[in-house]
Parts: sequence; C-alpha cells; structure tokens
Amino acid sequence: MSATPSSVASARAPLSRTARGYLLGLLGVTIFAATLPMTRLAVGTAEAPLMSGVFVAMGRAALAALLSLFLLAFTRAPRPARGDWPLIAVTAAGVVFGFPLFTSIAMRHVEAVHASVMVGVLPLATAAVGALMNRQRPSAGFWLCALVGSALVAAFAVLRSGGAAGSLAISLADTLLLLAMLCAAVGYSCGARLSQRLRADHVICWALVVSLPVTLPATLFSWPAQPVGAAAWWALGYVAVFSMWLGFFAWYHGLALGGTVRISQVQLAQPFLSMLFAVPLLGERLDAVTIGFGLAVIATVFLGRKMPVGQPRATRHPHTIRSQP
Repeated sequence: MSATPSSVASARAPLSRTARGYLLGLLGVTIFAATLPMTRLAVGTAEAPLMSGVFVAMGRAALAALLSLFLLAFTRAPRPARGDWPLIAVTAAGVVFGFPLFTSIAMRHVEAVHASVMVGVLPLATAAVGALMNRQRPSAGFWLCALVGSALVAAFAVLRSGGAAGSLAISLADTLLLLAMLCAAVGYSCGARLSQRLRADHVICWALVVSLPVTLPATLFSWPAQPVGAAAWWALGYVAVFSMWLGFFAWYHGLALGGTVRISQVQLAQPFLSMLFAVPLLGERLDAVTIGFGLAVIATVFLGRKMPVGQPRATRHPHTIRSQP
C-alpha cells in the first residue's frame, strides 16, 4: 500500500518546539551530569588534594570565556540591549561564579554519588525560580512536592553528615552544595529568559566574557604550586569546554524552546547519570541508602512535574524575540 500524501507530509514534519526543547535539554543535562565526577577528579580528596576548588572554578570560567570571545567575534554577535545586562550579570553570578565555586570547594570533601543526591531537587528549584520570574502561578501541589523533595535532601545530608548520634548537623560541604543548587536555579532561569531574545549560545558567552576580568586574574593567582597529574587537567578541560560552555548552548536553547518550568524537569535524569559517571571515573560505589534517597527525590520531582502551573495573566512579551540559531 502506497503512502498517502498526508502521511508523507506528517513523517517529514519538523519536531515541535517543545519536542526540540526536550531533546536539547536532555543533551545539556547529559553533559552537565559528568560535571560533579569530573570536578572531583580535578580537585582530588581531602586525603590526596590536587587542584584547589577556586582554581577549578575560575579556570573553567576563564578558559570558556576565551573561547566565547572567539565565538562572539566569529558570529559578529550584536551587543546585548541595555536592559539585558542586569540579567546577564545575574546569570554570571549564578552559573559562572556561584555554582562552579561552591561545587568545586565541596567536591573535595564528598563523593560524587553523594553530591548527585544533594542536587537532585535542582529541577524543582529551577522550575520554581522560573515560575516566579515569569509570574506564573504553580499550584499548591507543586510547592508541596518542592518542600518534600527539599526535606528528603536535607534528611540525606544529615544522615550522611558523620555527626554524633542524634545530631542534626549538616556538613559544610552539603551546605555549599545546596547553595550551588540555588545559584544554578537562578542562573538557569535568567539565562532561559535571555534566550528568548538572544541566541542561546551568546547568552552564556556574554556571561563568561563580562566575568573574565575577575576569573582570569583569579585563575593565575590560584594556579597549582605543585605538579598535578594529567587526569586532573583533562577533567578541568571537560568542565571548562563542556560543562561551562557547550552544555549551555543546548540547555539554554532547550529552555527557551520548551519553557523553563517544563524543560527543567529533564534534570530528573541528572542524578542517576552523575552516579553512573562516578562509578567508572572515580571507582565509587552505590549503596542502597543513596539509591533509595535518589529515587525518592526523583519521585517528588516527577510528581511536581504533573502539578499544574498557571500561566501569567499577561502573555505578551514587551521584547522582540530575535532569531534562534
């Protein structure tokens, strides 16, 4: 039986904006999932330290900024509008400084599988910040899932804090990871908003370039005093080129196409992908408690994704959307 014209047309029809958003979001998340294991590989452990957390955080940003300068010049990128610079600054504060610095310092003191659980509520955090920025109205069920997921992460942190029996202390490393999660959620949401009117790859490039006067001197100042093995340098190269640069090309474009609240939930897969990367890269092992908490956190995020999120009353954007790549 020959195919009808309508069936041929439907087969050749391009993917919807939302579908492309999901695919690009998944690509970005896969790249980001190796960030924590690679950072651990670069900074080492408390017993066998390698690069400092400051050097890894600033070095990855400085290298990515130099690549960004070439890309912006090659593509003849127009300067952002005056109203875009505040969002670019907040984006830089979240994903160029906050998240890399906090995670790089923390990863010397916790295993990557542990850190993966800690950042497991990032999808809900990103969705919540994105909803607030876009004046959307998440339902009570959405916020309940966010609170339950956060409580699970806090409980896991306390359980694995190593404190005395009956203590409710949370380790400094876990506190830094929670701060990193908040920084990432804000940076992701601001970057997604910018990607509605700037090219997605240009968003992270401008955030990196405006940060270069700080990141480059900080990199040189914190350069390792002792020789460091090749594996650590390769890990730094990954978090600079992929985690800090190329991953954001896909991620911000995906958020812009499908919406921050919806596409941020693709991060459901990130904790387990990070755990899977940590096993061969670092020789870490998964235990039942870690897997159990990881599944519980992901379940709350999955339920939160199903909860309704009301649209803002005013749907028109005052800004003109520029063409996407």
